Amino acid sequence: MLRLLGWFFGFGMFMGLVAIGGVGYIIWTISEDLPDYTVLRDYQPPITSRVHAANGQLLAEFARERRLFQPIETVPAQVINAFVAVEDKAFFTHGGIAYDGVVRALRDNILQKIGGRSGPLVGASTITQQVAKNFLLTNEQTWDRKIREALLALKIESTFSKEKILELYLNEIFFGFNSYGIAAAAMNYFDKALYELTLSETAYLAALPKGPANYHPFRHPEAAITRRNHVINRMLEEGYVTQEQADIAKADSLDVVPRQNNTRIDSAAYFNEEVRRQLLSIYGEDKLYGGGLSVRTTLDPRLQTLARNALIKGLVEFDQTKGYRGAIKNLELGDDWGETVFSVEPLWDVPEWKVAIVLEMETNEAKIGIRPSSATNGKASEERITAQLPGGEMRWLAPKLNRVLEVGDVIFVEAVEGKEGIFTLKQIPKVEGALVAMDPRTGRVFAMVGGFSFANSQFNRATQALRQPGSSFKPIVYAAALDNGYTPASVVLDAPLEIINGDGSRWRPSNYSNQFYGPQTLRRGIERSRNVMTVRLAQDIGMPMVAEYARMFGIYDELLPVLAMALGAGETTDMRMTSAFATIANGGRRIVPTLIDRVQDRTGATIFRHDERLCDGCTVESWENQAEPLIIDNREQVLDPMTAYQITSMMEGVVQRGTARSVASLGRPVAGKTGTSSNYKDAWFIGFTPEMAVGIYVGFDIPGSMGRSATGGGLAAPIFTDFMKSALAGTQPTPFPIPAGMTQVWIDPTSGIRAVAGSAAILEGFKPGTGPNLVTSVIGVDSNAFLNIEAGNVDVNAGRGGLF
Repeated sequence: MLRLLGWFFGFGMFMGLVAIGGVGYIIWTISEDLPDYTVLRDYQPPITSRVHAANGQLLAEFARERRLFQPIETVPAQVINAFVAVEDKAFFTHGGIAYDGVVRALRDNILQKIGGRSGPLVGASTITQQVAKNFLLTNEQTWDRKIREALLALKIESTFSKEKILELYLNEIFFGFNSYGIAAAAMNYFDKALYELTLSETAYLAALPKGPANYHPFRHPEAAITRRNHVINRMLEEGYVTQEQADIAKADSLDVVPRQNNTRIDSAAYFNEEVRRQLLSIYGEDKLYGGGLSVRTTLDPRLQTLARNALIKGLVEFDQTKGYRGAIKNLELGDDWGETVFSVEPLWDVPEWKVAIVLEMETNEAKIGIRPSSATNGKASEERITAQLPGGEMRWLAPKLNRVLEVGDVIFVEAVEGKEGIFTLKQIPKVEGALVAMDPRTGRVFAMVGGFSFANSQFNRATQALRQPGSSFKPIVYAAALDNGYTPASVVLDAPLEIINGDGSRWRPSNYSNQFYGPQTLRRGIERSRNVMTVRLAQDIGMPMVAEYARMFGIYDELLPVLAMALGAGETTDMRMTSAFATIANGGRRIVPTLIDRVQDRTGATIFRHDERLCDGCTVESWENQAEPLIIDNREQVLDPMTAYQITSMMEGVVQRGTARSVASLGRPVAGKTGTSSNYKDAWFIGFTPEMAVGIYVGFDIPGSMGRSATGGGLAAPIFTDFMKSALAGTQPTPFPIPAGMTQVWIDPTSGIRAVAGSAAILEGFKPGTGPNLVTSVIGVDSNAFLNIEAGNVDVNAGRGGLF
């Protein structure tokens, strides 16, 4: 019997050793195929890229996983205590595996199998094991994965400090609301930084990793509070909080306030999207959506809002002259008009406009219901606000309101200032436009509006719309002439001209007025926007030269050298035109527009800076009585500074005496040029002061005539004036600086001859070696023709180039 018992004992020992050996072999086999855990040393999680305005205000965030990396040194003790208490109470003492938890999990899993119950395996994962799983393994519920997890946890514990392991854990886990990492969760659930969280809020966040969907604050509020209170109780048991603190925290309501993008500047949507496109083209998707870029843009929030308001006002006012086109749609009121109208989305970037539905209709007044502004579980909230829409507030409409509206019409309305409960009818303008405002010294874009509403159309008309600049291109032609021997006093004939093209066709350019004015100085020609004079001038200097200047100014990459292009028949963008005028304002040094000042990577290192000027002495660490740093402007000089002043002065005349006289109401030095393309398809005004260059374009997206009244001076210039009045309010007028070496002489603007200072004479700037005309060379007049300058009599059929 004893021998038999001994045999059984020996056999049992043998089988035990075999089992242990088998388990050991399995573990050894698995350990030989473990992922490289040392990669955690260089952990760089995907981090949200953030875009800021020039004043630091947050504009936009770009991320696949919304994560803000939080170094463990900056995580409050309360946050650490909450996670340790509920996830791994022995974290600071175990070596990676909680063996009591493993035994408990084995027991529960065996009982589950014996009982035939289905379901996932019960885990006993420590924080270290969760790090191993989240970073290096999959989520599959298998024994193989659990063994790998445990082995990796032991290796991680032997390699990294507890603080580093916590840092990895707290920055990687998912909290719901597209929040990865504790810092993003605090921001997205409570709109707070970590140090601002209350005990109740901290406990709720610590409750989420177990199952964010199960503890959703709105779908499952009771479960969420129960789980939060469990965390608080665990903190109490571990001695992290007092009974009083726990009771107060558990009495708190959930108070989750999903972070609204309340830092978003609604008016900057086109600007933000253009920045996103540029960053994407430079750095690619991975770096933009996970590289943690910090982008400082050039946007001035105040100017952006003013620009948007000015453009919208101009577009709406013009659109209203064309009448009302009809409601957004017509809906059956049903039992609940609020639910009915809630189905129509408002324009989020035009928040002053509300969506409304017509409830009752009288002859010249309507009762309207305002769309509820909020929703619960996808349905309209209980708020129901009604208001009045009196026809008397809308003089642009038909005589009676009931001729254009009926019950059930869904419309846009805007509250009438100072009249509570009274609204006025609005409609999205059919005409579109763009406005760009930039610093003429650096090219930094202060404001950019690419259309009436980004919510309605994401097409950016400031950078993507190719339109004919019309007469706003003429300053480039005149600048080329002034840079090559002409003066503002040079005289060009304004008389009928016929151009015979290579195919035998004939082109007869004409002025806006369909009249001709005889010999005119270059100054008078640009002030009055004389088309025929411009064509004669371009013919005289040669279109290849004009094309080259257009390229140097950045207006066109390549311009077909035909005379029609001198009148702006080519296509370009508002951004390019504005930067070309900024180049003139900058004394002829090439301006390259930028929306981005600086880009930093996740470590804070600068990887892009727009300002490439050289600075000798800017990098010194301390001041030791040395001279101030010398900044060397290495930008291309595309125009002589004296020429730049001359063309600026001539464009001041456009405002003072020419086609943009309405701009003179600003009461400060302004230079600019109007532009109207053929058949009134495009209206432009590009203007600048020493502080700011602004370009405005207006036109239909599908080019079509806007009507004879839609000129640059009548449509675009008032938008410029409206914007600049507000933008420069409170600043002192600044004159345009005159380059050293130039002389100023009073001349007759018609003949270019020296004149006595007076109402008709103009103070003109001349380069060294030039001055007023002594005898007059008229471009476009045959040398055998007789010319009486003062009387303006000339043989309009004469040829080119006479000296008189």
